[in-house]
Amino acid sequence: MPQQKDIVKIAIQMPGAYPQLIQLDQKKPLSAVIKEVCDGWNLPGPDNHALQYADGVQTYITESNRLDIKNGCILRLTKAPGRCAEDLYKGIQSSDSGVRCDSLKELASVSTDVTFAQEFISRDGHLLLVKIVEAANEGNVIMTHALTGFMELMDHGIVSWENLSSVFIKKIASFVNAKLTDASIQQVSLAILESMVQSSHGLFLQVKQEVTMERLIAHLQVTNQQIQTKAMALLMALLQTAGDSDRQDIFAFMNKRNLRQYIYKNIIHSSGSVQDEMAHYLYVLQSVTLNHLEARMRTPMDCYSQEQRDILHGLRQTAFETETENSLSNERRRSLCAKEFKKLGFSNNSNPGQDLVRTPPGLLALDTMGYFAARYPDAYSRFVLENSSREDKHECPFARSSIQLTLILCEILRIGEPPSETGCAYHPIFFSQDRLMDELFCVCIQLINKTWKEMRATQEDFDKVMQVVREQITRTLSSKPTSLELFKNKVNALNYSEILKLRQTERLHQEETLAPPVLELKERLKPELLELIRQQRLNRLCQGTMFRKISSRRRQDKLWYCRLSPNHKMLHYGDVEEDTDSPTIETLQKKIPVADIKGLLTGKDCPHMKDNKGKQNKEVLDLAFSITYDVEEDSLNFVAPSRTDFCLWTDGLSVLLGREMSSESMRSELEILLSMEIKLRLLDLENVPIPDSAPVVPKPPSNYNFCYDFSQTEQ
Repeated sequence: MPQQKDIVKIAIQMPGAYPQLIQLDQKKPLSAVIKEVCDGWNLPGPDNHALQYADGVQTYITESNRLDIKNGCILRLTKAPGRCAEDLYKGIQSSDSGVRCDSLKELASVSTDVTFAQEFISRDGHLLLVKIVEAANEGNVIMTHALTGFMELMDHGIVSWENLSSVFIKKIASFVNAKLTDASIQQVSLAILESMVQSSHGLFLQVKQEVTMERLIAHLQVTNQQIQTKAMALLMALLQTAGDSDRQDIFAFMNKRNLRQYIYKNIIHSSGSVQDEMAHYLYVLQSVTLNHLEARMRTPMDCYSQEQRDILHGLRQTAFETETENSLSNERRRSLCAKEFKKLGFSNNSNPGQDLVRTPPGLLALDTMGYFAARYPDAYSRFVLENSSREDKHECPFARSSIQLTLILCEILRIGEPPSETGCAYHPIFFSQDRLMDELFCVCIQLINKTWKEMRATQEDFDKVMQVVREQITRTLSSKPTSLELFKNKVNALNYSEILKLRQTERLHQEETLAPPVLELKERLKPELLELIRQQRLNRLCQGTMFRKISSRRRQDKLWYCRLSPNHKMLHYGDVEEDTDSPTIETLQKKIPVADIKGLLTGKDCPHMKDNKGKQNKEVLDLAFSITYDVEEDSLNFVAPSRTDFCLWTDGLSVLLGREMSSESMRSELEILLSMEIKLRLLDLENVPIPDSAPVVPKPPSNYNFCYDFSQTEQ
């Protein structure tokens, strides 16, 4: 007698027959289960049949995934994957164009299932599709289905992209290059080329040779948003795969055609999920473009390099203009140079290159200082000479400030960090300004001098000044300025006194030094408000959230949705199409009973983060969470689209598990609610005058007859 946990109650459908309600024994071989189902409908040849999910993504049931079947699932009896693959293989070769079209259309649909894909590829079905594409004798509809089916088959990673012939690659590229090709063909062709580029450097070189930047720009300028996003995806893949030389060539072409500005303007006119995807590509473009500075940032100065030493001495000569230096003796010249390097703010006067050995920022700090001195010589000389005239302890050291500022900008702009697969936090200013790093430095180094004077700082206050400057830059960039001039105006308006006001305002919201009665009231209110937040979290889980599937090939078009049932007993989830807003529970084919959930994991403890330990950066780790369920400790893995969604889901799942909520979002909301509620409860005390001194003690009464005489009782 099988144990109860091995029995799953399901329904099985077949067209033209009444459904069968069965108790699936998970210990019994799947072939035996299929035979029993076929016997129930008097169907011969059980080997030619298989089970698959009836709703959502119609995945075949196999021995490896059968444990995913839950109580209440609806399955369908259908052709076995091998038989289906054989029928489609023959249908694709039919002389009847209608049969070929229908077969290829069905192939494009069922190829999403890996079990079918393995069967079809084992018959060299993918090579049959390659021949159809290379011959290019079919109409647009058939060709679109053939390309889509090929893309879905290759997406499983069963066959290497590098096995494709150059003839096939050139044919796909010709679809992209053609001016009058069907939009559907161009869209899937762009996606195929993107996958090729991401697969190997050899394929990158072939695609780069076949598809010109002019054609990619043309695709970015069409009205079809799907083609625009696929063209952007291919452009980003080219940038991320290219070597330094090829990447610089692409950057040079983009700058020549003002392509960055066009791409940024284009996103404003995008809509819905397309806008989200375009925002991700803008973020990737910014990250890849700025990351070309990483090599300079991680390279220390070579004190024996004559070129680098010339740049250092150029900084000194531009600031002090020592015309008589050549007439001095070597000893006198060294003494003069050391004195001037000290005025420039170098800590090692005799060998200033030692200040630039620290990496990061390495040689990047030397580059930014040199750019400022060459691009804005008047501002540079004014900075140095103004501080040279101050007392030693009140000097704002140019070199030390420049080195620290370069490091701060690298951290804020995330130079050296690989782009996250879910990232979309780009800076609009990047798309309106060439040499963003250098120009930001020129604005911010002058900001340091201004803030230094406002704070009346000394050398001991250097770290405090740099903290304020970091805050000024971060707050200004968070307002999304669209031009350097706008950034300059905003960051200079955000002076030291404004920073203090903002800090004071934020501190008031976190103030804990309240009077004892107010603290008591706060503790009494907290359980009620926590319950309010719990209900909000559960309601948010019932609404559901769209998540992206993360893959090593950085494809961004795979989506799935998860939501909690209204009775809080089931988590429903499943794959969805890109244009789906809020799918109903009925359309989500998979579910997990809340009672089966064993634990909640976050960050690096998640199974999908452990499997990709070397590939995930900190941003992805901060958004990752998983739930474990069943005795086998299966897991459902998530990467939240934002930090807000991460907090909402981890809090909501903690509530379902009977645990305390612990996110920073919950703490922030609780403080806001407590502050509002306390103010409302104490509202009656407003405008009530409170005396400065204690009230006068009244005179003693004329008699004490109202007092009780205890002596009478004691006697």
